[in-house]
Amino acid sequence: MSALLALVPFWYIWRIIHDILEVSPNFSQAGNVTSYGWSAVLFAVISIVVYIAALMCSHMSAFRVAANIRKELMRHITALPLGVTEKYGSGKLRRIVNTSSTATETYLAHRLPDKAGAVATPIGLLFLLLAFDWRLGLLSLVPVVLGFLIMMKMTGKDMEKRMEQYQNALADMSNEAVEYVRGVPVVKTFGQTIFSFKRFKDAIDNYETWVIAYTKGLRLPMMFYTTAINGVFAFLIAGGILFTRGSVTNELLLNLIFYIVITPVIGTTLTKIMFMSEDAMIVGDAINRIDEVLNEKPLSESSVNNIPKNNGITLEHVSYSYDGKKNALNDVSLSIKPGQTVALVGASGGGKTTLANIVTRFFDPQKGRVLIGNTDIRDIPKETLMNKVSFVFQNSRLIKASILENVRMAKPNATREEIAHALEAAQCLDIIEKLPNGIDTVVGTKGVYLSGGEQQRIAIARAILKNAPILILDEATAFADPDNEVRVQQALSALSKGKTVIMIAHRLSSITDADCIYVLQDGEIIESGTHNGLIERNGIFTKMWKNYSEAAEWKILNENKGLEVNA
Repeated sequence: MSALLALVPFWYIWRIIHDILEVSPNFSQAGNVTSYGWSAVLFAVISIVVYIAALMCSHMSAFRVAANIRKELMRHITALPLGVTEKYGSGKLRRIVNTSSTATETYLAHRLPDKAGAVATPIGLLFLLLAFDWRLGLLSLVPVVLGFLIMMKMTGKDMEKRMEQYQNALADMSNEAVEYVRGVPVVKTFGQTIFSFKRFKDAIDNYETWVIAYTKGLRLPMMFYTTAINGVFAFLIAGGILFTRGSVTNELLLNLIFYIVITPVIGTTLTKIMFMSEDAMIVGDAINRIDEVLNEKPLSESSVNNIPKNNGITLEHVSYSYDGKKNALNDVSLSIKPGQTVALVGASGGGKTTLANIVTRFFDPQKGRVLIGNTDIRDIPKETLMNKVSFVFQNSRLIKASILENVRMAKPNATREEIAHALEAAQCLDIIEKLPNGIDTVVGTKGVYLSGGEQQRIAIARAILKNAPILILDEATAFADPDNEVRVQQALSALSKGKTVIMIAHRLSSITDADCIYVLQDGEIIESGTHNGLIERNGIFTKMWKNYSEAAEWKILNENKGLEVNA
C-alpha cells in the first residue's frame, strides 16, 4: 500500500508540469498548481505513515521471532553433550546464537516489507511509464533490463556459495579471537606471544584474502550495474532527440521532463531488490547454521528412575572420537570399586579428561558403555546422575554473585549454616575473613577478586556441600600457588573421605596413596596398578615419576639459590 501510494505524487507532479507548460509563459494563470502540490505532499505523508505502521508490525514480529530463536537455541544447547559444544567452540556458538538470530530479525523487520514494495513499485511504475508516452516508457525500461540481468549474475548460485564461505571465515575469526583472548594470561606467563597469535592471525589473513578476492570479483559487475541503472537519462535524451525530429511539442517536453523525474525511482527499486537478494542469502545461511545446532541430538533421557545400587564405576570397551577420525578413547575397560580412589595420569591429549567426561555423561561413548552401580548411565535420569557425581575442574568458574550463592548452586535449599560449614571444610575461612562482606561478597564472572587457588577452594566447598558419593577431580590444584596448594589438598582430603574418587593429575606426588593408578596414552590404558607396583615394573610410569622428581629437585635447588642470593 505504501509503495503504491508513494507513486501518486508523481502523477500530481505530471499535472503540475502539464499546467505550467499549458499557460507558459503566463505562469500566474496556472491556478491548480498549489492544490496539486499539496495533494502530492498529502499522499507522500500518507505513504510514510502507512510505511511506518507496516514497519511497526514487521519489527514486533521480527523481535519476537529472533527472541524465540535465541531461547530455543539456548534451551537446546544446554541439553547437548559437552562434546558438541566443544566441537563448535564458544565463539562460533555465541555467533550463531547472537548474529544468526539477528540476521533473521533484520530480514523480517526491513527486507520483508521492502520485498512487498519491490513487487508493488515496478507494477505501478510500469503503468505510469507506459501511460503517458509508451515510446519513452520502453526506453526507460532498457537500462532496467540490463541492470536486472547484471544483478542476477551477481546474486546467483555462485553468490550463495560465496556468502557461506564469507560467514565461515567470519565465524572462524570470531572463534579464534575468543580463544586467543581467553588464553592471554597463559601467553603472557610463558612469553609465547608470537606463536600463540599465529592461529588468530591465520584466521584474520584468511578472512582478508577472501574478502579482497570477493570484492575484486564483484568490482566489474557492480560498475556495469551502477552505470546501467544511472544511464537511463542517456536513453531518454537520445530518444527525445530522435522523437522530436527538429520540432519540440509541449506534450513531448512534458513527458520527457516527467520521465526524467520519475526514472530515479527505478534505480532505487532495483538497488533494494539487490540488497534483498543479498540479505535473503545471509538469512538463508543463518537459518542453516541455526538448524545445524538444533539438529544436534541431545543426550537421551531415561523414563524410568533407575537408581544405582552402589557407587562403583565400570567402563566396558569404551571408545570415543571428537572428529570421527582419531579416537580420544580406544576400547577402554576399567573397574573402580565403591570407595576407591583412582588416578588417571599420562601426557596431555592421552584421554584423561575425556574419560572423566564420559563418566559424568557430558557426552556418551560411541562404543561400549559406562555403568555406575551396575546400571548403564544412559538408563539413569539426569538429575539422579548429577546428584551422584561432583566434579572440580582445573579452571573452576564462579558466577557474578555472592560467595554464598556460588556455593549454594550445589544445593539450592542449603541453609546459611550448611554453606558456612562447607566453606570451613574447604579451608576457605581465610578468604572469607579478608572480604568486606564475608560470604555475602559479590565476586566477578571469573572470580576477579580471588586468586586461582582461592577459586578452587570455593569450588571444592561447592562439591562438599553437594556431598555426592562420586567425585571427579580434574587437575584441581593446577592453578594453586604453594600455600594454596597445601590448603586445597587439605580440602580435597576432607572432600574425598568415603567417596569413589577419580583424580586427574600431573603432579604425581599427589596420587602416591591412590588405590590404583591408570596410565593413559593415545586413548588407551597401557599400565595400571599402585604407585609402588608401577615403580617396580619399571615402565612408562617409572619414567614419568623420574622426570617429575628431577623437575621437583631442580625447582628446589633454584629456590635455594635464590635464597642464597637474597641472603
